Amino acid sequence: MSGTAVGPGTVSALQAALAAEHAAVYGYGVAGAYLDGPARTAATADWYAHQVARDTLEAMLRQAGAKPVAAAPAYQLPHKVNGPVSATALAVLLENRVTAAYLGVVAVSDPAVRQFGARAMAAAAGRAASWRGRTVAFPGFPPSAFS
Repeated sequence: MSGTAVGPGTVSALQAALAAEHAAVYGYGVAGAYLDGPARTAATADWYAHQVARDTLEAMLRQAGAKPVAAAPAYQLPHKVNGPVSATALAVLLENRVTAAYLGVVAVSDPAVRQFGARAMAAAAGRAASWRGRTVAFPGFPPSAFS
């Protein structure tokens, strides 16, 4: 971080992003089991990307003097995953949730943290678009949020 005091809002935003990254790591472990070929390769790359992001967030929180939130032993999946279609839908949902979580990081006062959040948010939105097969306005938000 940029050497300034880290406020509780920044810590809270980083913790929320970390929680989303923990869930994404878990979810990709499930999704990947139902994919093969290029889709499995993509899921594996995304799984690793979320592990790197998780580790980065944990380091940022420790540097700020905070204890990083731990991963849950297991997560309730939003729907049953039993094949490639449901696994792909899970990957889209995970990326949407990670994108939304990084919005809080983009809103903090520290420019370096904001920049980190913006890059992470763009990466997650890009992964969601890749899984979805198209882009959407305001990734991470349901279309009903704007009607």
